[in-house]
This record gives sequence, structure tokens and C-alpha cells, in this order.
Amino acid sequence: MAAESPAKRLKTTGSGPLIGTHNGHFHADEALAVFMLKALPTYDNSSLLRTRDPALLAECHTVVDVGGEYHPAQNRYDHHQRTFTTTFPSRPTKLSSAGLVYLHFGKPIIALETGLDEGSEEVDILWKKIYEDFIEALDAHDNGISVYDPEETKNIKKRFYDGGISLGSVVGDLNDDFHGGGMTPEEAQIAEDARFSVASTFMGGTFKNKLRYYHRAWLPARTLVRQTYDARKKYDEKGRIMVFDKSRPWKDHLYTIESEHPEEEKVLFVLYPESQHEGSKWRIQAVSVSKDSFENRLGLPAGWRGVRDDRLSEVAGIDGCIFAHASGFIGGNNTREGALEMAKKTIEMAGI
Repeated sequence: MAAESPAKRLKTTGSGPLIGTHNGHFHADEALAVFMLKALPTYDNSSLLRTRDPALLAECHTVVDVGGEYHPAQNRYDHHQRTFTTTFPSRPTKLSSAGLVYLHFGKPIIALETGLDEGSEEVDILWKKIYEDFIEALDAHDNGISVYDPEETKNIKKRFYDGGISLGSVVGDLNDDFHGGGMTPEEAQIAEDARFSVASTFMGGTFKNKLRYYHRAWLPARTLVRQTYDARKKYDEKGRIMVFDKSRPWKDHLYTIESEHPEEEKVLFVLYPESQHEGSKWRIQAVSVSKDSFENRLGLPAGWRGVRDDRLSEVAGIDGCIFAHASGFIGGNNTREGALEMAKKTIEMAGI
């Protein structure tokens, strides 16, 4: 009797609806898509079938990233067909299998992971934020869409080699099997499926970590950053200094708030304590020109940069100085009052 194929064998394990995707070289998008499906109660005990055989895929309850069909009613989520143009709401990037599964199942997954009501505003905010800051890059990578316009960047040269490190590249590395010599086709498929499982767990863990951060840190900070923004003019009449009572994820929220108030002066410095312990030291951080920029709207004075402790206090004429970074983007002082004085004096020295 002929040996049972890996595909047939995999079908028999698990009692939940069978999930299908392609075998062979795998990518970050279907690795995450499979993880997200299995995060849902419907697929809690589902098996995964990795094959390109149409007859076997037809037996699957749900198929992602293969099959040439996008029919949510039939649980088919492929994006490779020429006619496919679906994007996430208000975003320009064509979806991959990760984006498709997230589009349809992201909200219930977020609700399950956070305990929030699926129809709540909070879930909707998180759904959009995680797509824009995480899933969209995977969709673009799988569809060969560059983050920059090639025409606008063709003369730009990298200052250093970054290794091309991305989630896609990390998953791509898992495709290489350096110990596969001498395997039968069945054994090779089992080994490949095991590496896919590692990739799916890795992508899923990254997704859950992102969701945890946005739910527990980023989302609660949203209201607090608005309150701090509204109170900023008691430190500087033009509102160029914000002072937090503790360190918070403020950058995303600040740029969003500023875009809603284009007539207002931009914030130049953000102050916050290093920790919540009594007597904590304070940080002064320059706000960058944009979210992804390393250029400051206004950095600490050139004469302060790279100077520390008593020498910095002497140069700046401010007690309690600890350091000013060599690039001028951040500094420290022993007290809130000292950090505030550093911000005010920097603005004064800039003549603005």
C-alpha cells in the first residue's frame, strides 16, 4: 500500500475546521494569517494543511494565500489573482493574506485578547492603529510595494548596511533547511511544516506584543496626552513645552493632536520623570520634525551637547544638570524645575 502523503496525514489531526495554505516557500503574511485564524474560537482546535493541490484545498473549510479566490462567504482569502484590488479602509496598500484575515477577523481577535467589547470605539481605534503600524508593512512587503517612491529615492545611498532586517526577512530565513539532505519527500515536507509553525508562532507573538502595547500603554495615554497638551501654556505662553507627570507613549498622539490644531505653535520639548520613584531625575526631550524623522524641531544648544554634570550646569547656568546628548535630542536634570529651565533657556537662546 502506498505511503500516506503528508497532506493527507495532516488533515486527520485536530477536530476544528481545516485551514489550508500553500506548501513550499512561506512568507510572513500567511504565517500571521494562520496564527490569527487559530486565535479565534472557531479554529481553536483546527489543523493546518499545506498544499497546492486544488482537490485537497477544496476540502478545507478556510483557505489563505492560495487558490486564486477571494470569497469571504466561502472562507477563501487569496490575493494573488489579477483582479484583486482590496485595501484596508482609508489605506492605499493592496492587502496580502495577513491583511485579508485581519480585515475580516481583526476586531473579534482584538476583543478576545483585550476583553473589550467588539463594537466599542476602543476596538475600532486599535484595529485601525495596528493595521497602519504593523499589518500594512507586511501587506506591502508581500505585494512588492516599496515604502518609498523609487523615482524619488533612486539617488539616495545608504550610510551603512542594515542587513535588510525586517519581519519578512526573519521569516524568510526559516525557509532554508541546512540539514535536509537525504530526506524523503515526506520527511522534507514534515520538516518544512515544522519551520512554518515556528514562523507562525513568531509572527503571532509579535502581533500579540503589539496589541498588548497599544491596548495597555498607547491607548490609555491618548486622553492623558490631550490633557497635557491642553495644559502646556502654563509652562510657556506659546505652548512649546509639555510636562508629563510620568513617562508616557506621547509621540503618536502629539502629532495627531497638532494636526488638529494647525494654527497653534508646535511643541518643541517634552519633559517627564525617569521613573515614578520619589526624587526621580527628569528628562527633557526634543520633538522631532515628524514621527519618523531624526531631525529635531529644536535641539539643545550646541555648547551643551556631550557635556555632563557640574560642567554642564556651569556651561548652561542651570543647577542640577546631568547630561545633554551629543546630538542634542535629549538631556537630563535632577529636578523638574531644572529640566523646565533647560527647555526655556534653549528656546530663549534660539531667539524664537
